[in-house]
Amino acid sequence: MARSDFEPVLALGDGGAGQIVFGLSAVRNVGGGLVELIVAERDVNGPFIDFYDFCERCDTSVLNKRTVESLIKAGAFDAMGHPRQGLLHAHEQIIDHIVARRKEHDMGVMSLFGEAEGDGPTFDERAIVADVEFDKMTRLAFEKEMLGLYVSDHPLLGYEAALRRRCDTSITELEDAKEGVFRTVGGVVTNLDKKWTRRGDLMAVFALEDLSGSMEVMVFPKTMADHGHKLADDVIVLVQGRVDRREDLPKFICQSVDVLRTSELDGAKPVRVHLPLERVRPETIDELKGLLAAHPGDSDVFLHLGDRQVLRLPEDYSVDPASGLVAEIRVLLGADAVLAG
Repeated sequence: MARSDFEPVLALGDGGAGQIVFGLSAVRNVGGGLVELIVAERDVNGPFIDFYDFCERCDTSVLNKRTVESLIKAGAFDAMGHPRQGLLHAHEQIIDHIVARRKEHDMGVMSLFGEAEGDGPTFDERAIVADVEFDKMTRLAFEKEMLGLYVSDHPLLGYEAALRRRCDTSITELEDAKEGVFRTVGGVVTNLDKKWTRRGDLMAVFALEDLSGSMEVMVFPKTMADHGHKLADDVIVLVQGRVDRREDLPKFICQSVDVLRTSELDGAKPVRVHLPLERVRPETIDELKGLLAAHPGDSDVFLHLGDRQVLRLPEDYSVDPASGLVAEIRVLLGADAVLAG
């Protein structure tokens, strides 16, 4: 709720051009009238220091819980240093307490030990905002719900290489594919719409979005019966199907769905390969590259050159250590070549 949440800010590295961060009135459940009250208070008395300061200074009509909850989910209080999950859990208690104390002050009611000196009320019994934050997918799902798009991050960032290994095309490439061609494409499910056909069968339509674009996906009843339980907004999936170009905009007809298990990717242990300096020869490097390429997976590879230098190999060389790779590396480089992850 600081200045940069409302006004153009200087973008770094572009010669000082201004850009709009995001208009608060565009946040779901936040009307233009409430935004005017917030901005008016900020313009008169300066930026809000934290959430407590916001509650103490804003008109009480701004402090309705539905509006404040939407602002929290959208990230409007991030700049104040409050984690979204902690603030979401504590905001009702904070608001109730501060509003009650403000009413007491306005009515001239003294607290149990008397009021402190000053022109306004003071609030010492404030609930603490716990230092806990949502996981990435939950945080982004709330953000998308409130803003209509991902702003602070994207669900696919960090998983691009894992998707590339499992897919044979991107959304942009799929848009140019021929009628009826079969492909596997990955992305995040958005705007999921489940509906019943005239025959009483359940089907679904959703937009599959990757970092290059989005495409409408149709899930017909037979496929829906087998794979529909895997579909939900903001879930990262791999979809196998065919291209349908019978209308102006191409669509993708789903035949199967697999959920990308991001928790398993995050928990993949790295593989550390020790390569003595005397073994650093072109032919040895080529053999090692061949072994890594033959065992693709999700574990990062770190190359220890001698005892001092460690290189993290590009994501294209991520491997599956459970596929016999470790034994083959030891045959090539020696029994001590693979270090503990």
